Amino acid sequence: MTDLTALTIHEAHELLQKGQITAVELTQAYLDRIAACDNQVKAYLHVAPESALAQAAEADRRRAAGEDHPLLGMPLAIKDMITVRGMPTTAGSRILEGFMPPYEATAIARLRRCGAVFLGKANLDEFAMGWSTENSAFFPSRNPYDLRRVPGGSSGGSAAAVAAEEAIAALGTDTGGSVRQPASWTNTVGLRPTYGRISRWGVVAFASSLDQIGPMTKDVRDCALLLGAIAGHDPRDSTTLPDPVPDYTAALTEDIRGLRLGLPREYFVAGIHPGIERAILAAVDVLKGLGATVEEMSLPNTAYGMPVYYLVATAELSANLARYDGVRYGYSAGAETMWDNYRQTRGRGFGIEVKRRIILGTYALSAGYYDAYYLKAQKVRTLIRRDFEAAFRRYDALVAPVVPLLPFKIGQAPTDPVELYLSDVLTLPTALAGVPCISVPAGFVEEEGRLLPVGLQIIGRPLDEAGVLRLAYAFEQATQYRQVRPGW
Repeated sequence: MTDLTALTIHEAHELLQKGQITAVELTQAYLDRIAACDNQVKAYLHVAPESALAQAAEADRRRAAGEDHPLLGMPLAIKDMITVRGMPTTAGSRILEGFMPPYEATAIARLRRCGAVFLGKANLDEFAMGWSTENSAFFPSRNPYDLRRVPGGSSGGSAAAVAAEEAIAALGTDTGGSVRQPASWTNTVGLRPTYGRISRWGVVAFASSLDQIGPMTKDVRDCALLLGAIAGHDPRDSTTLPDPVPDYTAALTEDIRGLRLGLPREYFVAGIHPGIERAILAAVDVLKGLGATVEEMSLPNTAYGMPVYYLVATAELSANLARYDGVRYGYSAGAETMWDNYRQTRGRGFGIEVKRRIILGTYALSAGYYDAYYLKAQKVRTLIRRDFEAAFRRYDALVAPVVPLLPFKIGQAPTDPVELYLSDVLTLPTALAGVPCISVPAGFVEEEGRLLPVGLQIIGRPLDEAGVLRLAYAFEQATQYRQVRPGW
């Protein structure tokens, strides 16, 4: 008997087309899996079985009427930064606990038109600020490859749901690496598209010049299918790009002969885990064996990525999070005076990491410091983007590690915030430059008797998601890493 929760989107689509399974059966299999496993994995903040089954039944009716789409009837997990009609949106924060948005994100509306099924809302670090989901106001999620360890963040719940086969795919958001880092740590595929490729309308704002929705899937073909369904211009988001959306699946080929790839030396930072470095260099050998040429090269301003990001992102979040005042929606402390209510609402409603970043951002924007910090950071951001522009005049794509560390055990994160921020050091420059990049399974490192996943980061030219997916697909087909399922 077919294990329905082990199927990819394209595999399930084939069975649905042949009438061998129904969307209701597929959705029920995932709901059963959630009921059996999520008390251990803790991927979901909210599960909606009744509405999911109703959506699945509607998908079966649409298919019986002759309609077809690769996502029709596919059960998805949605990161709780993305609004879905009829489901609460908390952004992982007490300040939004119980909030029911009167609208839903453009990406969700597009998936709904395709007939996708929404299983529930996935856990995350509060307001997407974190690396492990330990900053969630509710509970940490766990890594299916070692339940003692974190799945990464901030889209850790989405990644854990896909890796634990509690969803056929998921949506996450990536501001500085929050799709790619958890994908790397959970042996899943996670893509951050070009800034503006997917509408941010209906996404809880963190840093508006950086936030992007990204698909998180079991394999590269599924990633291409999901991206194609949600990408495209949206008049409600002025930052979306007008460029047409290609058929990303048409780009999936195993032939990458003649492609020129750059290997940035700055991405092999001091302190990188030796097992990760070995896995990435082995991946480079695979790409060479497929006919690509790989040269070591330099992105000289990489070292400034972290300080620039933590100035730009915190300044933008300071402005975006000012709206949470306990007056119109969400948590309110109920104090007698306006200013007491404002202070107590924000003091109790926000977690420590969110408060830390609000303070940093407010300081960077304050009188006397704006030019010295925020404005200078924006100038250096331009230099970082120019590094990539120069690189892509010579190379078709770049390859690198996603994260220099293995997933740490829950409760054992570095106590120094700066040391912890370094876990994003290899994903921040690409986010600042706005270029597309993907994490694809690239091997394992054995640690305490467990195989912990490693992801390969492939970075492409702006709007060349097709080229990034092509490389990722060729590498995936030449290896078997994605076939290694969690042992538990």
